[in-house]
Amino acid sequence: MARKTDIPPSYYGEPRNFDPSFRGPIHNRACTDVLCCVIFVIVILGYIALGTVAWIHGDTRKVVYPTDSHGQFCGQQGTPNANKAILFYFNILQCANPAVLINLQCPTTQLCVSKCPDRFATYLDMQYNYRYNNSYWEYYRQFCKPGFDNPRKSVAHVLRDEDCPSMIVPSRPFLQRCFPDFITRNGTLTVANKTDFKDGLGKTRSVIDLRDAANGITSLLDAKEVGMKIFEDYASSWYWILLGLVITMVVSLAFILLLRFTAGVLLWLIIFGVIAVVGYGIWHCYWEFSTLRGKPHSDGDVTISDIGFQTDFRVYLQLSQTWLILMISLSVIEAVIIVILIFLRRRVRIAIALLKEGSRAIGYIMSTLFYPIITFVLLAICIAYWAVIAVFLASSGDAVYKVMSTQDKCMYANLTCDPEKFSQTNVTMVCPGSQCTFAFYGGESLYHHYIFVLQLCNLLVFLWLVNFTIALGQCTLAGAFASYYWALRKPQDIPSCPLFSSFSRAVRYHTGSLAFGSLILAFVQMFRIVLEYLDHKLKGAHNAFARFLICCLKCCFWCLEHFIKFMNRNAYIMMAIYGKSFCTSAKDAFFLLMRNVVRVAVLDKVTDFLLFLGKVLISGSVGVLAFFFFTRKIPVIQEEVPSLNYYWVPLLTVIFGSYLIAHGFFNVYAMCVDTLFLCFLVDLEVNNGSAARPFYMSRTLRHILNKNTNKRRKDKR
Repeated sequence: MARKTDIPPSYYGEPRNFDPSFRGPIHNRACTDVLCCVIFVIVILGYIALGTVAWIHGDTRKVVYPTDSHGQFCGQQGTPNANKAILFYFNILQCANPAVLINLQCPTTQLCVSKCPDRFATYLDMQYNYRYNNSYWEYYRQFCKPGFDNPRKSVAHVLRDEDCPSMIVPSRPFLQRCFPDFITRNGTLTVANKTDFKDGLGKTRSVIDLRDAANGITSLLDAKEVGMKIFEDYASSWYWILLGLVITMVVSLAFILLLRFTAGVLLWLIIFGVIAVVGYGIWHCYWEFSTLRGKPHSDGDVTISDIGFQTDFRVYLQLSQTWLILMISLSVIEAVIIVILIFLRRRVRIAIALLKEGSRAIGYIMSTLFYPIITFVLLAICIAYWAVIAVFLASSGDAVYKVMSTQDKCMYANLTCDPEKFSQTNVTMVCPGSQCTFAFYGGESLYHHYIFVLQLCNLLVFLWLVNFTIALGQCTLAGAFASYYWALRKPQDIPSCPLFSSFSRAVRYHTGSLAFGSLILAFVQMFRIVLEYLDHKLKGAHNAFARFLICCLKCCFWCLEHFIKFMNRNAYIMMAIYGKSFCTSAKDAFFLLMRNVVRVAVLDKVTDFLLFLGKVLISGSVGVLAFFFFTRKIPVIQEEVPSLNYYWVPLLTVIFGSYLIAHGFFNVYAMCVDTLFLCFLVDLEVNNGSAARPFYMSRTLRHILNKNTNKRRKDKR
């Protein structure tokens, strides 16, 4: 248990006597939420056990290699298909769309081959030409079942026994599967310069039929070409991209450190800029309104209700009523902004002072800017482990075969079947053209029956670990910045290695509390994922009430998730300072914020707006520099620019990467400001500026609040 003298002054009830030895977050603290910590450790051990079981039963070959109709892997070394890495479809015309093909659910025989066909041919043509040249059969047989060597067998029997395809078409491999080699010539879709072909059943078919069977594959193949060019661009410009990201890091660091000098000027310029822009809008609307009113035979007297809804919105700009409505709306907005500034100017000044103080705190504890790297590494480990378990779980089990039929009303469709005994059943008689095709991997054991449940558990624990990692980072940073605030003489009283000390306290004493808060958030996020899944399933449904209910639930849980994130963040700050349990810290933080709700709202919006502006400013500036560089518009270094297929590839990478880096730096800054704000509120409630209980806030804040020691003493007299 912590000693009473080590506990900072309580901010609820009567303040305790000030402890002059207090120099930041208490160090003599006890473990909190021990039960949650034990459960968390057990769950992690169970998660490791789940990964082990999934690794034992799973087989990544089922994901890496395509699988033929008999469940055999294409291209796997040490098997008869070692040199046959591509999947070939006997009759691709029976495949409805590419999603069916990729999921191996096409109702036609699938075979592993070493290469795709490069010509049109039919089994009938092969039989006719085989009598004169044996090479026709030697080529065609590589697309028949292994072991079949009877080119004289009748077409009817060959198709019945599924020995060979009735036709082959020129194809090329994509996703390790043979798809027709579509080429557009002069606006006409062709395959090997032909627009029609024989299907081997006595009919002439159009290439359009192939396109419909493999709808979307052409665009995917084009995307592959674009992907190769993008890869080339990255290979030739990666070092320049890296340089741009390094520049972003330097600029972000400089921006945060300079905010102590520029925060006030920047924010007031933005505020007055908004007022000026809105004022100009009011004047412009009045000018348009008076101009339209003064024109003879104009539409000034026509109202919006007279013309009704118009798709061309320029029509409304010809109406004086439109400009009148806009002028009134902007006037109301202008008045609200001015009134808010008049009544909240003092709180805006407090927010600016806290922003400056946050910049000063980071300047003294520079190591905090690099803590996001630790968070990123931990998150990468969580994501990688979750993905590996998901793949192994998905690939667990034995091959399961199902009846695939081209007929919509086949009574045997999607029923499990045995490929070795399928020809002896009456399924093909009831549903002509049906196939016993490999569907997926599964089994009848208890483990296989609960694979879906295990996938849900995998997702839930993943969300828990991700939220715990973020919570650990927030608590660590809060403890470090609280050490800065509660140092009476800055920087002399700031403890050494505040970041490491805070991290050690969070892990040693508050793992259970962090796990508790993270679990609550994980449950809400899990429920949101379920709602998104249900919404996706109900998109095609005609039940309007169900869709409306799902939409309302999604909205409510979105709000709940953001509220919990806000409360957790502040609870972790109080936990880092006082060392209390999660529920107690959350309660204390909530009531503290409610007693200062206006200050909270002002600071939150001011901070969010300023940080967003900083992110946009930094990523935009670096993006403009990258644009001029990659488009060779900087004469001094034109010769250094690499040759690119698409200059927007490195450009967008630099812009997006710059925004992420700025976001990481500014998240630390936002955590700093939030921590200093809560410490500031506690400071106001427990101290009075006297020699016995002096304020820990900066002189700027004391000046704004007009709360100095002399004034306090006069008030007491």
